[in-house]
Amino acid sequence: MRTWTANTTVTTTPSRIARVLTEPDAIRDWAPVDFDVEGLASDRLEAGATARVSGRLAGREVGFDVDVQRADAKGLALAASGPIDIDVAYRVRPVPEGAELEAEVSVGGGKGLGGRILAQATGALLSAGALDVAVGRIGDAVAA
Repeated sequence: MRTWTANTTVTTTPSRIARVLTEPDAIRDWAPVDFDVEGLASDRLEAGATARVSGRLAGREVGFDVDVQRADAKGLALAASGPIDIDVAYRVRPVPEGAELEAEVSVGGGKGLGGRILAQATGALLSAGALDVAVGRIGDAVAA
């Protein structure tokens, strides 16, 4: 697995960042990829929740089974399994200026030739700054 990180400090509370991290409609505003969510039992991500997420990545329609491992004021962690495996962790902590958000995304090699190509394309997207842009959008959303 290869890992990318990004962080920002925002003049807000950790709980406000948590709301932006766990509401699917808010996630659509900052996520680097358009997606649809199916099978989520509530209107927000919660620890223990599962869902099916689909969208277009590298020009292909892809789907992932998502398991939410953590969703609280300290952050969000989830694992997405599909043609590639993606582990996502957003950690939030209070700082004197407000709250610091650190994002970490790890991408697995993929299954088969298509999965390997998708992993490379996802890695290229992240290397080009997609995670930095997403974290910046989260900061903008909570500052608004």
